[in-house]
Amino acid sequence: MRKLGIYVQVPFCQTKCTYCNFHTGVVASSRFAPYVEAVCREVREHRELFGAAGISWGSGEWRVTSGEQEGPEFVVDTVYIGGGTPSLLNPVHLQNVLDAIRETFACDLAEVTLEADPETVEAGKAEAWVRAGINRVSFGLQSFVDKELLAAGRMHRRADIYRAVPILRAAGIRNISFDLIAGLPHQTNESWRQSLEELEALAPEHVSVYLLEVDEGSRLGKELLQGGGRYSAGAVPSEDEMADFYEMAQENLGAAGYHHYEISNWAKPGLESKHNLKYWRRESYLGFGAGAHSFSGTERWANAHDAAEYVKAVESGRLPIEQHEVLTAARALEEELFLGLRQLDGIDVGQIERAYGVTLASRFDPLAAAGLVMREGDLVRLAGEKLSISNEVFVELLK
Repeated sequence: MRKLGIYVQVPFCQTKCTYCNFHTGVVASSRFAPYVEAVCREVREHRELFGAAGISWGSGEWRVTSGEQEGPEFVVDTVYIGGGTPSLLNPVHLQNVLDAIRETFACDLAEVTLEADPETVEAGKAEAWVRAGINRVSFGLQSFVDKELLAAGRMHRRADIYRAVPILRAAGIRNISFDLIAGLPHQTNESWRQSLEELEALAPEHVSVYLLEVDEGSRLGKELLQGGGRYSAGAVPSEDEMADFYEMAQENLGAAGYHHYEISNWAKPGLESKHNLKYWRRESYLGFGAGAHSFSGTERWANAHDAAEYVKAVESGRLPIEQHEVLTAARALEEELFLGLRQLDGIDVGQIERAYGVTLASRFDPLAAAGLVMREGDLVRLAGEKLSISNEVFVELLK
């Protein structure tokens, strides 16, 4: 039996952060229940919805017959409820979604993650999350410095983090992940070190560190590109400073016992994100909800981002597919390379060459000569000191 991951998108927030380029929105809580009902319907009726939308996967591939025995080919072992801020939902809504998944798929759930913001955590809610089967919480902290949080438009403050973590521990959550962003307005070498040290003191099992993205998809990014000063754009650290922050995170987290297993992710040994590893290893996953992405191994598709459009479509018995791609061998090979190299263990080039009938020396030899990748036999991985410029390496690799 093959393992399957399920992602559930909850595109609702209390406010829109200045750096956010996700398709999320601030809506009245009265819209939560209809949205959850649509997600549950999509889960339960996914085969019919896929078929009507031209998605080939899901009809004959869910079960395998061997002699007189018939059973599931795929078993769901991870669920990730992300957003947005899914911790805004009533715990009953989360219970309903997980019940729909358990009723529809063969499940052996090893990891069920909920994304949460610190200010939304309450003892009763946390206890209900555990009863629903949630055993991992991913916190969007971004910083431990109130000035940086305020400039970024975050709702929580440092004190909320220290209030929320003990509540989760008391409820029985033994796997907590913290997110930090390197490059927030007003961030300095000293304040970044403070955030890392306070994170280490709270000892989460997992840490994600992201560099601030500058693009037109966010208010802050657009302001930076236009040379404006709103949203504290003038106080954003330089690219060199962001690279220094990242390297400081590498050093500090490594010294604190965290295993650096993916460009942006560290974990205590054995506590790497089982769900997110599926993305980098190109394993199968299904996404449910507005804007959710899915991957079968040969096809990728995504639902429309607009939550109201999504609900209306599912209620009418159709899936609002916004993107659908049947992968060519060339496209699959590219994914093997740049997704695989995101993992610090690297990739087995010989295995990939045999699988795709290609020779990759012409791609990797120039990168190795430039010190961008390291090669030991068939094993190729990004050079440790080049991780902060990994996107530039990928661009060269895929030329």
